[in-house]
Amino acid sequence: MNFPLNAWYAAAYDVEVRHALLPRTICNQKLVLFRRTDGAVAALEDACWHRLMPLSLGRLEGDELVCGYHGLVYDSQGRCTHMPSQETLNPSACVRSFPVVERHRFVWIWPGDPAKADPSKVPDMHWNDDPAWAGDGKMIRVNCDYRLVVDNLMDLTHETFVHGSSIGNREVAEAPFVATHGDRSATVTRWMESIDPPPFWGGQIRHARGYAGKVDRWQIIRFEAPCTVNIDVGVAEAGSGAVPRDGDPGDRSRGVNGYVLNTITPETDKTCLYFWAFARNYCIGEQRLTHELREGVAGIFREDELVLEAQQKAIDDHPDHRFYNLNIDAGSMWARRLIDRLIDAERPARAAIPIRPIDGNGRPERQAA
Repeated sequence: MNFPLNAWYAAAYDVEVRHALLPRTICNQKLVLFRRTDGAVAALEDACWHRLMPLSLGRLEGDELVCGYHGLVYDSQGRCTHMPSQETLNPSACVRSFPVVERHRFVWIWPGDPAKADPSKVPDMHWNDDPAWAGDGKMIRVNCDYRLVVDNLMDLTHETFVHGSSIGNREVAEAPFVATHGDRSATVTRWMESIDPPPFWGGQIRHARGYAGKVDRWQIIRFEAPCTVNIDVGVAEAGSGAVPRDGDPGDRSRGVNGYVLNTITPETDKTCLYFWAFARNYCIGEQRLTHELREGVAGIFREDELVLEAQQKAIDDHPDHRFYNLNIDAGSMWARRLIDRLIDAERPARAAIPIRPIDGNGRPERQAA
């Protein structure tokens, strides 16, 4: 497998799921989502028990889903409640339902063992609905392995070359960084002191603080396995105390702070659903700024999308090629290792074959009682 199944994956923004049928593919599994009349979200396997007709091509009647082929009716747990032309229901007539949690403006699905679906393991993306922050985002369907998106986010030196007209400048590629990791997370921290801000951040601090000049800039990338990357970003007036020193976390009050929130859901082995948002803690009442930032970041991520899809095509064209790693790949290397650990933990254990000694005639010796 390219991905673990026992994990929470974003299936949709909450506003996408209405009292209507929404098909989505998560980890090679076709699902249909809908919101019940009480507001709760249901997620079912998108294949009728009878003839595998996609249920997403049916219709809703109240909180029940009617198959568009022969009219079998399913409740929100996947149990068949009606079969045409017969009173007795086949007790095996059901489709799989999936655990669902709504949190941080996303609908999360657990495609693995439902007994292990612990809501406390939903990735922390609270900035997306915290009243102290304002922001918005979108979903992109990218034609690449989801791990390539994780690689892209864990190494931001590409900003210098891919996003030079907006968020990138030479200092990003040249600044030192520190990479650390835990059992389920990896972090890459980079500070750039007394630099000229790139166009995006120069405009933000000028708009919010009326400041134009050298800045101290930070990028703190935190990966949470298997596929969530939250990036603490921003700039402050150079020398204003934002840089942590000697255990002091730093004072960012004379700066502008944002979070780039990313969670990537494997759709198939070579496609993924990339959910992102940009949240900020300045000028939070300016709805026009929220819209402008969302559209501006969407343009930046479009540049990433082109790179990632070209990279996937090149990988397909060179199936035997092995990646070479540089120092800048430390964060993505740890992210890959943590993903691999989750995948390995789900592999079935191989049965041990007992070895018994043989006697002189080539037959297994009898075991002592």
